[in-house]
Amino acid sequence: MSRARTLWTTVPVAVGHYVRRAPGTYLWLAILLVSTLVVRRLSPAAADTLLGNRSTNLHHLQEDPVRVLISSAFWLAGGGWLGYAVTYSIFHAQAERWLGTLRWLIVAVVAHVGATYISEGVLYWAIHHDYAPQSAVNTLDYGVSYALAGVVAVLVYRIAVPWRYLYLIGVLVFYAIPVVSSRTFTDIGHFSAMLLGFACWPLTRGRPGPWDPASTARACARSVRHRQ
Repeated sequence: MSRARTLWTTVPVAVGHYVRRAPGTYLWLAILLVSTLVVRRLSPAAADTLLGNRSTNLHHLQEDPVRVLISSAFWLAGGGWLGYAVTYSIFHAQAERWLGTLRWLIVAVVAHVGATYISEGVLYWAIHHDYAPQSAVNTLDYGVSYALAGVVAVLVYRIAVPWRYLYLIGVLVFYAIPVVSSRTFTDIGHFSAMLLGFACWPLTRGRPGPWDPASTARACARSVRHRQ
């Protein structure tokens, strides 16, 4: 069997195995694909109305918090679905495969809900002290980025030392720079979600040992040399 034919047969099997071990991640992605297609078929005004009704703004958090906290996590706020498919496969899928579906879901929920309330609390404070207009209570706030930030952060415990420290620095810089430069409530939300992800360390206890990128790279190199 030629190498090309072998590739065509082995890659789909490997992809299917990868997806089956992270069912929550790819079910979530499937729902996001449907919701993205729905928004694209709507007029801008209709899309704004639809997303506004699912926004975790101050008004909705006071009136119907459970509904908007759940529904807001199934719509994308900017960026294409394919980009999220890549980031979900890199971060969410890895976290779910490592922690198990239940623990992964707890991390995502803690980050999503906790960061929403922290960021909206900051916005409430800004409105109350006249740093933001009263109309900001209806500011759109939806999407999956807070949950993603929490999962990205909790993966620091998956990586072996010394690579763990490089990953940690990268995550801190990525989420801290927007807070320092622009200081919007969503930037504060992302930073808060990251901290909540770090705080989920107890959920990582008892899971498989640290992943060593260097060992994986050496194993891949040996596999390539063997096939040659």
